[in-house]
Amino acid sequence: MKKDELFENAIELLKQLISIQSYSGEEDKTADVIEEYLKAQGFDAQRKKNNVWAWAGERDETKPTILLNSHHDTVNASSKWSYDPFSPTIEEGKLTGLGSNDAGGPLVSLLHTFIHLAGTDQNYNLVFLASAEEETSGKQGVPIVLEELGKIDLGVVGEPTSMNMAIAERGLIVLDCIAHGKSGHAARSEGENALYKAMKDIEWFRNYEFEKRSEVLGKVNMTVTQIEAGSQHNVVPDECKFVVDVRPNEHYTNKEAVDLIKDHVNCEVNPRSLNLNASGISENHALVMKGKELGIKAYGSQTMSDQVHMPFPCIKMGPGDTHRSHTADEFIYLSEIEEGIETYIELLNKLELNPPSREVSAG
Repeated sequence: MKKDELFENAIELLKQLISIQSYSGEEDKTADVIEEYLKAQGFDAQRKKNNVWAWAGERDETKPTILLNSHHDTVNASSKWSYDPFSPTIEEGKLTGLGSNDAGGPLVSLLHTFIHLAGTDQNYNLVFLASAEEETSGKQGVPIVLEELGKIDLGVVGEPTSMNMAIAERGLIVLDCIAHGKSGHAARSEGENALYKAMKDIEWFRNYEFEKRSEVLGKVNMTVTQIEAGSQHNVVPDECKFVVDVRPNEHYTNKEAVDLIKDHVNCEVNPRSLNLNASGISENHALVMKGKELGIKAYGSQTMSDQVHMPFPCIKMGPGDTHRSHTADEFIYLSEIEEGIETYIELLNKLELNPPSREVSAG
């Protein structure tokens, strides 16, 4: 398929996907479209729940394997849209519609890169995955598919990054913290005020700096975002609950970060999950080095993607602008999709990986 045909087909597929409501957890209809599209292109499309994938030919166990992934679910449309979010509209070279930027543009660009590369001779296996439930970090997305794919040596995750290459990505830990005290009458200053105890730990969260600082992500960020205490004005609170948003860099696993926090605070610390780890890829990896040769900017991403589920070297990269994601009247420029396909192909074509790659992502 010629590159102009790839581009035209990508735009038509994106318009079709936008026209179908695909809220996270409810993306079965867009999964149907992607599955049928892959089959129409001659691929043996496979599906688990609302995740759809296909291999570029038979897998050769002597070759490394590259995964191309993006998601087809969207956030819910807000009431602030001035367009119909499900009516793809092209005006002055930009396509407006829900999911056009996050992550429809990266999805169709990676899919048509896959179609192109599948028709060429490469020294790696190639698999494309359109995944579900990314926007809600749901359990029925990437995690249930990785076990089906076998060993993956490298991942390219399609998200709107202006075609810059994110070589590290923060993780996420949400902590439910409880400071315990003893109730009493406020007039007589009785009891142990749990709110005051919590304040000491909150001050620690505000000021503490983890020792390992990332060159691309910076320090580990911790922010107290919610607090709840007390039942009435004259009762000393015996319990104070607060929530902390923790964003580790690639030098700490979530478990390591939580263990360190527990060593420093007096409150009860309960992480909601330890699964969303930070990740990174070596700056000396063949893919990163080729990106540099092509003039692609490398950086560290402060936001998460499905990369958090991938225990192998990954980059995050795609057409579109992250600042347009989750906004009313979301759009992507048609030229960004065209550039995305061309850049992906240039980056991945004849990429030299040493089989089998045994690099492990940090975190």
